[in-house]
Amino acid sequence: MATSVEIMNPSTEVLETAVTSVFQPGKLAIEFHISMMAKGDTEDIAAAAEVTDWLTKGLPSVLPKGVEPNLSKLALAGHSRGGHTAFSLVLEHGKTNLKFSALIGLDPVAGTSKFLQISPKILTYEPSSFDIPMPILVIGTGLGEEKKNILFPPCAPKDVNHKEFYHECKPPCYYFVTKDYGHLDMLDDDAPKFMTCMCKDGNNCKDMMRKTVAGIMVAFLKAVLNEEDGDLRVILKDPKLAPTTLDPVEHRLA
Repeated sequence: MATSVEIMNPSTEVLETAVTSVFQPGKLAIEFHISMMAKGDTEDIAAAAEVTDWLTKGLPSVLPKGVEPNLSKLALAGHSRGGHTAFSLVLEHGKTNLKFSALIGLDPVAGTSKFLQISPKILTYEPSSFDIPMPILVIGTGLGEEKKNILFPPCAPKDVNHKEFYHECKPPCYYFVTKDYGHLDMLDDDAPKFMTCMCKDGNNCKDMMRKTVAGIMVAFLKAVLNEEDGDLRVILKDPKLAPTTLDPVEHRLA
């Protein structure tokens, strides 16, 4: 079932209905790998580059029969410190044979504070300083900066989280914040409790958070890879279409 909103077109005074179905479940399912022990970020960047180069020969062998990959339209995404890894890779702190066409940071984190960035230190605190020649989507969480309790620091600390990543992106770039959710609320419900207990979480249904994040990603990728920007424009026009509250919502095209 699609979600719709009525939009008045001032030039024609015709009532239009904008529809998006990106927040509904799709035909395919995925499983996320959760690493319990973090490696050094240099190793993570090298591993991401290695997997990227594997795609040319390795990906066709694991795809269903009749499905052909189009590696000329390749997107890279990462969550938390993995977002820092993704940004670092496209900033050429790692080398790949393939080129990326789009970049997504899911509540990216670059350290514990402005003065304790993880290596490589990619944040410059200058606007539009990332030399990244592709469309970028940054999705943040409203509760990531808050502590779960007095024992644990924030999982997405101020000055090294989604706000600064977006601040340093060049156009075209898009920014959505899931206001009432925390840093790990996009994980599956059966994620290890000793991990999720460290981060401030929201009180609402986590499935709504996952649908929101997935829908925004689908809309963004359809727009920048397939030139089908209808869903993305609808969400930007009326963020209330999303299953969760999105605030702020911003984008820069030039």
